Amino acid sequence: MPEPRTLVPHAGEMCLLSHIVSANEREIVCGASSHRSPTNPLRHAGRLAALHLAEYGAQTMAVHGGLSDPHAQARGGMLVAIRDLALYVDRLDDVEGDLIVSATKLVANADGQIYAFSASGGGRELGRGRVSVMLGIGPR
Repeated sequence: MPEPRTLVPHAGEMCLLSHIVSANEREIVCGASSHRSPTNPLRHAGRLAALHLAEYGAQTMAVHGGLSDPHAQARGGMLVAIRDLALYVDRLDDVEGDLIVSATKLVANADGQIYAFSASGGGRELGRGRVSVMLGIGPR
């Protein structure tokens, strides 16, 4: 499988995902170790808040979109909504092992996508929610 960084418009350390675990037409599972990196660009005061699981979920859905059209360049998009967010930890930087982020496509068309996501790590569920992305805007 391709590397996530080749399928998303994020560059450098802002590409948070390290590998694709599995994928099919409707669902994808990705792994990440970036939550432990002291140079993670989302850290504030040395900590990575659990709220950033929404970005991990959004990047997982972007990777899924990239897999569906391997000849397309990574399309920019903007995270426009986070719904039903449930966080079961306060922070991510102290989670041992990789994060495992699963995303399931609920709605997708040329203008945007809505996915449900969940994340686990260190042997427990860390959070879940839904993310909506508007396509064709943002970084390219």
